[in-house]
Amino acid sequence: MELLQGRIRDYAWGSRTAIAALQGRPVPSDGPEAELWLGAHPGAPATVDRDGRPVSLTELLVAEPGHWLGERLVGRFGTRLPFLLKVLAADAPLSLQAHPDAEQARAGHAADVGRVNYVDPYHKPELLVALSEFEALCGFRDPAESAAAIAAFGVPALEPVAAALRTGPAGLREAVRALLSWPDAERAGLVAAVSAAAAGSTSPDAALVRALAVGYPADPGVVVALLLHHVRLAPGEAIWMPAGNLHAYLRGTGVEIMAASDNVLRGGLTPKRVDVDELVRVLRFEVLADPVVRPEPVAPGVLTWPVPVEDFALHRVEVAAGSPGVRLTLPGPRVVLCRSGKLTVDDGVGVVTLGAGQAAVGTAAGGPLALGGDGEAFVATCGLR
Repeated sequence: MELLQGRIRDYAWGSRTAIAALQGRPVPSDGPEAELWLGAHPGAPATVDRDGRPVSLTELLVAEPGHWLGERLVGRFGTRLPFLLKVLAADAPLSLQAHPDAEQARAGHAADVGRVNYVDPYHKPELLVALSEFEALCGFRDPAESAAAIAAFGVPALEPVAAALRTGPAGLREAVRALLSWPDAERAGLVAAVSAAAAGSTSPDAALVRALAVGYPADPGVVVALLLHHVRLAPGEAIWMPAGNLHAYLRGTGVEIMAASDNVLRGGLTPKRVDVDELVRVLRFEVLADPVVRPEPVAPGVLTWPVPVEDFALHRVEVAAGSPGVRLTLPGPRVVLCRSGKLTVDDGVGVVTLGAGQAAVGTAAGGPLALGGDGEAFVATCGLR
């Protein structure tokens, strides 16, 4: 193992406290810190030290793919790390968005010469584990519930949308397209009418509309949000977002692991471009029964959140002072993030000591991980078994 220096992304919705506090830096930070990237994604690759010089993990993987990734991973994913580990810290909502599946990503990238929608040929399923109370919109809820929620605002212009939803899941496509295609000149009036109706209600749906309309007073995504599950996670609970599911993270801090891709199709709550036709083509217009994933113990002190992909797997490890520590046999390269305390991590090739907010990386050539000390860590690996 060796120390890994992550990269911080300063998106406007980021927190000025969460990542800085995790890393023991002064709070508040000088500007928003939205994500800490710990991987080899070319958009912001983490680095390791080579003779006093930071070298990107991406560069090392290309130079020595067999050493870093192992033959099995290279055969399956090529000379790239298939997962990206992040700390995500949201003080304001992210955009409504969805991601393509693997086949859609490959075909879309090949056809999208201008790289407008598909910047790479990879899918982007995501798992986010809450570190704090975490609020999100994720996946379509029962359309009958959405129809009732929209009708309760008493806005006549929305009655056709509610009527479509009353037909069941088949009406979701019509409802989403109608809302996202709302005439530009009428969008502010629509959101104002829904917000005015929400002002006199104490329902959770009304509270959601009021909160979103503050930042997006002319965005029909405020109404699209009513079609989705509104989830509040306790620390340790997770959200699993497979391809084609519309979602938006609203508030909170979490550890996120995803397939390493930048393919995003936006659906509102953003000033950025919304390609309605492509989004509607990619979305899965079906009810997501339960987007919340609960942790499963796999060994003393070790939890995981099972997901049906080969790109990644995530484990949380707790080590108590005075204990013999934890030993993990996990495939391929490993990235370890210390969340709290002080831990030693040994893969048989190198030993590192990590404090809160520090990370380490080990190659596929390493052996089982031995974690000792007193603290908590998240361990990211590929999902191949």
